[in-house]
Amino acid sequence: MQQYHFQNLYQIIEKNIQISPHKTAIYEEDLKISTLEFKNKIDSVAEYLHQINVLPNDKVAILMSNSWQFIVNLFAINKVGAIAIPVNNFLKEEEITYILNDCEASVLFCSFKFANEVQNILNRTKVKQIIWVDGHPVLDHHNIAHHDILNIKSKREPFNKPIDDNSFILYTSGTTGKPKGAMLSCKNIFSNCEGARILMNAQEDSKLNMLCYLPMFHAFTFTVTVILPLYSNSSVIVIRSIAGIKDFKKLLKQLLIKRCRYFIGVPDIYKAMSKAKLPWCFHMFHNVRGFISGAAPLSDEVSRSFSNNFKRGMLLQGYGISECSPVVSCNSPEANKFGSVGKPLNGYEIKIMDENFKEIPIGEIGEICVKGDCVMMGYYKKPEDTKKAIIDGWFRTGDLGKVDEEGFIYIVDRLKDLIIHKGMNIYPREIEEILCNHPKINACAVIGIKDETANEIPIAYVEPKDGLTITESEVKEFLKPKLAVFKTPRKVITLDKLPRNATGKILKRELRDLYQTNKHINT
Repeated sequence: MQQYHFQNLYQIIEKNIQISPHKTAIYEEDLKISTLEFKNKIDSVAEYLHQINVLPNDKVAILMSNSWQFIVNLFAINKVGAIAIPVNNFLKEEEITYILNDCEASVLFCSFKFANEVQNILNRTKVKQIIWVDGHPVLDHHNIAHHDILNIKSKREPFNKPIDDNSFILYTSGTTGKPKGAMLSCKNIFSNCEGARILMNAQEDSKLNMLCYLPMFHAFTFTVTVILPLYSNSSVIVIRSIAGIKDFKKLLKQLLIKRCRYFIGVPDIYKAMSKAKLPWCFHMFHNVRGFISGAAPLSDEVSRSFSNNFKRGMLLQGYGISECSPVVSCNSPEANKFGSVGKPLNGYEIKIMDENFKEIPIGEIGEICVKGDCVMMGYYKKPEDTKKAIIDGWFRTGDLGKVDEEGFIYIVDRLKDLIIHKGMNIYPREIEEILCNHPKINACAVIGIKDETANEIPIAYVEPKDGLTITESEVKEFLKPKLAVFKTPRKVITLDKLPRNATGKILKRELRDLYQTNKHINT
């Protein structure tokens, strides 16, 4: 059984203080927060939560932009034994209200920029207190400013919560229906941190400084760029947002200055980096061993073009899912196979199962199932969904894939995205990989739609590159020599921009809804 160094997040900071109290824990622009200062801020916020009677296992939500305050609040919630719920700040009022009601949050930390989305929260949910992190809110007994609680003194000990108790609820975007809350313990998160540390060949207190520019509420960012660096007594470099090429250059400058050994990104970022004309000094002096890609599929085209542009530092594809804390597998500089998402992290097992939940032979395609300390406790208030998702400790990911003789995992598609046409399996990702090679296509997605005979047929949505146009006949002509007839999309629909989530993953559910809404146009 895996042993962990810490019981909770607060113990991480206590240990780091013993080693290097004045070391910078968090950088944000010109601000530097030492480990000792970080602890004091956590203590102040935690004391305020005590004063407003936040009890162990109460739910406290965080709807915030990337900031040092987000991290302080997260650790303070954990210190009092409450359950932290990071909320997707791309959501609108109805979606936020649903999550806050579903998790039964009593307190909300909120950036003032989201004031419009939460203006009715106090009337529509059980939230009794909003703690505003910035801006100029109207303050009363229901509203308080974050900076007003940062000077509260406290020497209170952390609540001694078991490591395998529910400490976080991360809501999945889901492919159908309402989002579900994945209940995660500190044990879940620490298993991911340990696995990542071993993968990165880092000692407990070695430099694992991480640039945190992707949204902190996202599972990938939450574990790997917020908690992991602090877990390893390294620094989090907070980048509030990336809004254009100027910010992008600032990001790479920080990567260079802070001597980061690993860079965490999503395919859209690597796509931009593969085309960027970066100064020779960046290529010559950066310290990056691995550029890790996760959160969405990485196309072969981006992999190749990135490798051509970056001669130093490997592009390493990984795989994760919120319910697994989230990283399941990743390539490493020592073991990197093109097209694969690497081997499972230390301590995790992978099996490929058929529709009857029986393991299938190496090289055959089936559902990827995961076992280990990363697997969530279950879906909050959804025992039936939990029973379907976790069988004998194995989590059913809903992803189709295969494993080769050396244990490398290959993702084929989402099980729910699989298209079955007259008994033949069509994998949308195969078609998308080919479409991405068209010189006029910037992004694409293939979905399955039932036709009049109740068979599923593939429909392609394409997003042209800026300033270009593309016709349906051009796309079909391009695919003709490359795909079997039954796999070729029956329709090709052009959109200026495909719908995406916060990390750039294309939202196929929205495309299906769009197709059904415009069915009279598409037929």
